[in-house]
Formats: sequence, C-alpha cells, structure tokens
Amino acid sequence: MIVDSSAVMAVLETEPGWQQVADIAARHPCHMSTATWVELGIVADARSARHGARLDRLLATLDVGLVEVSASHARIARDADRRYGRGSGSPARLNFGDCYSYALATSLGEPLLFVGNDFTHTDVLVAAP
Repeated sequence: MIVDSSAVMAVLETEPGWQQVADIAARHPCHMSTATWVELGIVADARSARHGARLDRLLATLDVGLVEVSASHARIARDADRRYGRGSGSPARLNFGDCYSYALATSLGEPLLFVGNDFTHTDVLVAAP
C-alpha cells in the first residue's frame, strides 16, 4: 500500500478519523515516494522541530519504506499534474507530493491511503479507510 502525506498528517495531527487511518497503515506494508517524503518533512518541520521529530517516529513505527523516484515515476507524476493538478481544471487539484503518491501507486498497482477527496477524482486505486 502507498501512503500519501495527507494520511500521515491526519495521524500526526490526530485529525478526525486518524485512528482508522493508523489501523489500516499498521496492518499493511506501507511505502512512500521519496518526493512525497521530502514534501511531508518540509511541512512538518515548518510547523516545529517537534512536529518533524514526531513525523520521523511515526514513519519508523509504521515501517514506511521509501521508494526512490525513477524516471518513470517522474513522467507519471508530470502527466498526473497535467490531468489532475491544480492548474488542470480537475477537482482533484493535486499538488507536487500528491502527484508522486499517485505516480507510485499507479506504477505499482497498489492502493493509495489518503485523507480527503482529492484522489477520489482520479483513477488511482483507493485504500478505503
């Protein structure tokens, strides 16, 4: 299963439904694109050093494996931006990290664990919470 930054932040911030997201992530092998990981780290670190440290502990606890960005992933992410990105007119309005979550999930045929409605407007396989 691929984990999007929205799912990780929901758990980190104990947003509504966070426990269900955490339970799903704990039951499945989880992976994340290194591009999404960088974006997630930037967001967490910008909130506070404590957030960044909590993020690192959470990813370690969930044993989230990082998958390096390949040229194929980059092409898929760029295409995802064209189809579903903020400037595309799509209601998905994917951002940079979202495009790489999408790319990894679709290239591996894995479901994507996320929070929110953005990915529901794409053709990605959904890991339903």
